[in-house]
Amino acid sequence: MKIYEEMDKSKSHIIIEITEYIPNAVVSRTIIKKTTGNITATSMAIGEELGEKTSPFDTYVQIIDGAAQVKINEKNILLELGEGIIIPAHAKHSFTANEQFKMITTVIKSGYEL
Repeated sequence: MKIYEEMDKSKSHIIIEITEYIPNAVVSRTIIKKTTGNITATSMAIGEELGEKTSPFDTYVQIIDGAAQVKINEKNILLELGEGIIIPAHAKHSFTANEQFKMITTVIKSGYEL
């Protein structure tokens, strides 16, 4: 399930409550979406996966609840609560929820040749 509307501006929120856990689901909520980049909150129920993909931009991921198994260019990395990682542009990557987790994803598109 994805919610594409930006969140309200000048209104505080609790980051961990932006998305809920739903059994057997991946839930994403757009925080900011611009042509120059976006920020998204995602929750993944235990056992769910985001299959391998690539992005033409560097992507910063920070875990805000639980822990995530991330695979970047065939290297497995466990990201725990509070940890973040930069996924390089054009790198193959995927996510596996061995336990439920929530993450914030930030993509900055400016500075790249399109």
